Parts: sequence; C-alpha cells; structure tokens
Amino acid sequence: MRAIDYAIREAWASLWRSRGASAFAVVAIALAVTVLGALLLLTSNVERLFAQWSSAAEFSVYLRDDATSEHRGAIEALVDRSGVAAGREYVSKAQALSRFRRDFTELDGLTQGLDDNPFPASVEVRVLGEAERDGRADALVQRVARLPGVADVRYDREWLGRLAAGLGAVRSVGLTLVLIMALAAGVTVAAVVRLGLYARRDEIEVMRLVGSPMAFIRGPFVAEGMMQGGLGALLALGLLWVGFVALGAWWGGQLSLLLDGATLRFLPLRLAAWLVAGGMLVGAAGGFAASRHAA
Repeated sequence: MRAIDYAIREAWASLWRSRGASAFAVVAIALAVTVLGALLLLTSNVERLFAQWSSAAEFSVYLRDDATSEHRGAIEALVDRSGVAAGREYVSKAQALSRFRRDFTELDGLTQGLDDNPFPASVEVRVLGEAERDGRADALVQRVARLPGVADVRYDREWLGRLAAGLGAVRSVGLTLVLIMALAAGVTVAAVVRLGLYARRDEIEVMRLVGSPMAFIRGPFVAEGMMQGGLGALLALGLLWVGFVALGAWWGGQLSLLLDGATLRFLPLRLAAWLVAGGMLVGAAGGFAASRHAA
C-alpha cells in the first residue's frame, strides 16, 4: 500500500509539473478513445435497431395494375396456408398514395399534378421470427414472386443483410484505426513520461544506490501514464456526450422519422467504464515502457 500511495502522489506531482507536455498525451488518448467510443455508439445503436427491425420483418407483395381479385385471393391464400405469416394487410392504390402524403408531407406537391396514381396496390405480410430464421420466409417469397398478378416482392431481410454487411465493414475499419491511434497514444505517453524520468534522473539514481524497491522507482511513472490515460478517456466521454446531445437537439425529429420512431441511446454505463479502463491501460503501458529506462 505504501508503494501505491507513493506512486500516486509522485505521479500527480509529475503531471502538474509537466502539465503542458502531459496535455499532449491526454489529448492523444482522448482522440483514440473518442474514435472507439463513436464506433461503439454507432454500432450499438445500429445493432439494437437491427434486432428491432429483424423482429418485425415483413415483405410486401406489389400487385400489377391489371391484377384481378382472383389473383389477389390466390396470393393471400398461399400466404395463409404457409404458416409463415403473423398477419397480413391489403393496401390499395389509394391507401398507398395517402400513406406517402402522410409520411412525406414535404414531397406531397410531387403527386398533385399527376393524372394517375403511380403507387401500386400491395399485400403486406408480417413474418414470424422462427420462419425468418429457418428459411421458410425466403421460400414463400420466391413462390409468391412467381404468381400471376405480382409485379414485385420486397423483403426487409434483403436490405437488413446489406446493412449487417456494411456494419461489419465499418467495425473492421474502425477497429483498425483505433488500434493505430491507441499505439500512437501509448508512444506519446511513453515520450512524455520519459521527460519526467530524465528530470528526476538524479533522484532515481540516489534511490537505486540506497536500495529502494523497483516498485518505488517505476511505480510513479506507471501511475502517471495511467492517470493520463484515465483523464484522456474521461475527456473523450465528455466530448461524445456533448456530440450526442447536440445531434439529438439538431436532428432528433428527422432521426426519429428515419428510424420509425425509435430513439438513439448513449453508451451504457458498463461500456463507458470499459472505455475509461482501456484508456488507463494504454496509458499504463506507455508509462511502463518509459519506466524501463529507470532500471
């Protein structure tokens, strides 16, 4: 405990003495944690929305303008017999136009001068979760697409799959960037801590001559790096929170419409704690690397 208490006191004093140089290390770690936090914030919200959308997946069967009631009846009968649907709804051409005008009021003027209604009638089918997972929904979509009177079939899972692939690519690129920035932050911390080490080289030499334990010699430098990492991570979380609040204030209404009423959430407390711990770990690693020159 004495070694820990000594390390913390000396580390804090060193941070204050070299606060100008330490600020660079704090900013470097803050940038790395900000990128990682933004990536986690994006992916966590997208994954939550992805799960929500997947649980409410549906496909829409768009009918040809010359489709008859018999064609529609055959489609609905096939859907009902499949055991795939949790429910279905017929949307007429007039209802489709009304929905468009209701959901996209700013584009309402585009439909006013049209002689004919450009929107097709459709049958919207809500899919059971187990039917989506075991492939029965895909099979039903393929069968429905071949029926007379069907112009097109759009299944949510198609664009959800593309979204999942895009999310994976963003995650891979982001993690690569974070690793590079974390390495750069660790090197910056090591460089700053070494400046403090050189400033105290006479004191360290005396401690070695009198037989001070290595924990008392290296401990302050490791603790200094850890403090820089923790301060950088806390700064990053503050910046992320400010950006998150600003995003909600400026584009909250548009995002709610785009996300079909869903709301974005900030990083969970546990994840934020892991980010702080990660920043402290990077800083401690840089401090430890620099402290090896004191041996």
